[in-house]
Amino acid sequence: MGAAGQVTCPGGPVRIDDTSLWVVPRGPGDGYPLMVLHGGPGLDHHEFADYLDPLADDGIRLLLVDLRANGRSEKPPAHTWTLERMAQDVIMLARALDLERYAVLGHSFGALVALQNAVDYPGMAAQAIVSGGVPSMRWLAQAVESNLAAFEPEDLRRQVIASWERELSVETPEGFRELWRDQLPFHFADPFDPRIQEYLSLTKDTVYAPEILRAFAASSYGGIEVEDRLAEIRSPVLVLAGRHDRTCPPEAAVAMAEAMPLGELVVFERSGHMTFVEETEAYLGAVRSFLQRSSLR
Repeated sequence: MGAAGQVTCPGGPVRIDDTSLWVVPRGPGDGYPLMVLHGGPGLDHHEFADYLDPLADDGIRLLLVDLRANGRSEKPPAHTWTLERMAQDVIMLARALDLERYAVLGHSFGALVALQNAVDYPGMAAQAIVSGGVPSMRWLAQAVESNLAAFEPEDLRRQVIASWERELSVETPEGFRELWRDQLPFHFADPFDPRIQEYLSLTKDTVYAPEILRAFAASSYGGIEVEDRLAEIRSPVLVLAGRHDRTCPPEAAVAMAEAMPLGELVVFERSGHMTFVEETEAYLGAVRSFLQRSSLR
């Protein structure tokens, strides 16, 4: 059962133009569609466990998507594994599901996809939620360098550095799971947060895709560069950030929200990168409020 008393629904493949995406629906069949894009790259929809399930009680139909070549989705040719193509997949999936009006929520790498989609296809999604993202790789590079140097204790710093180095050579799902486990302390405000182990347990069914991680780790994780195009976005956008995020800094979130014509910003004061885990109720409240208000526009 999910946190809202929902039975976890089985997923299934949805055919789009050149591949099939695995989609897991949760919530009322006639609810307002919220397409949810996971992080990674190389993770899948299990990243969200049941943390977002209470939104279903508000009439929202969650559509948890395994991105192209991730999780249980088909693996089309590697030259299609790009942010731009994944952003296009959002549009193609909406068409395949006959969604006339829908919102998109992306977290971490999924936030980059959601942001690329909002820029490349302005107005197609009625609302977008960019959770723990950046509009340019310069923000991530600067944040990681400074925050890693200050990250304590030293043994955890070495653990995180070693895990990033393994991204370029990881071969197995088990190896991916281990490096992800080793990175998580860097992504929580408190690197010893007991919820890290709880989160790993809740996401134990993740289908890890090491080949996706290797490919994106070798290409700047998609190399998003849309900072000079944010003014082109037509839809309302909610930008969510953790005050203590060591990879996607809140300063980047502020810059994004200010540059968007209909941008809004919420910063969670007790969170790192895993905002929906660290401050679940506040996160859900921000999403609920935004969707309710922006759907009236």
